Amino acid sequence: MNHLEQLVAEWYEFRGYFVRRNVAVGKRLNGGYDCELDVVAFCPTRHHLVHLEPSMDANPWAVREKRYAKKFEAGRKHIPGLFGNNIALPDTIEQIAVLGFASNANVKTLGGGLIKTTAELLAEITTEIAPRKIATAAVPEQYPLLRTIQFAYQHRKAAGW
Repeated sequence: MNHLEQLVAEWYEFRGYFVRRNVAVGKRLNGGYDCELDVVAFCPTRHHLVHLEPSMDANPWAVREKRYAKKFEAGRKHIPGLFGNNIALPDTIEQIAVLGFASNANVKTLGGGLIKTTAELLAEITTEIAPRKIATAAVPEQYPLLRTIQFAYQHRKAAGW
């Protein structure tokens, strides 16, 4: 799992989602799997199911399109069975490509999923955790990347940012 996958998984778990990471799906008869789903998260209180594929690649859009189409198709096929039969999942799976090296100014979707840039992800995270004072509302230690962001954000002036 790369740091972007870890950050995405921490963020959704921190927000109350049940998170599955690096789920191998499509077991082949002769061994192996069709692909791996990076992050699948379900929030029962919001009744929201999301499949996220974070990537730090710098591949051309055509290569990305093919890769994400395969991943998101596999997600639509296999995700309904990931959480067991006793959990009522929503019919719709939100699918998001979280891209480290990209802009979504001209391209809004990839492989059938939405594009979210790392800048957008970090803005979303800091908007929620930045106001939380470390002394009284530190991000719990089981979320080391989120806690680091909170710490860095609150000490940015002392660091000269």
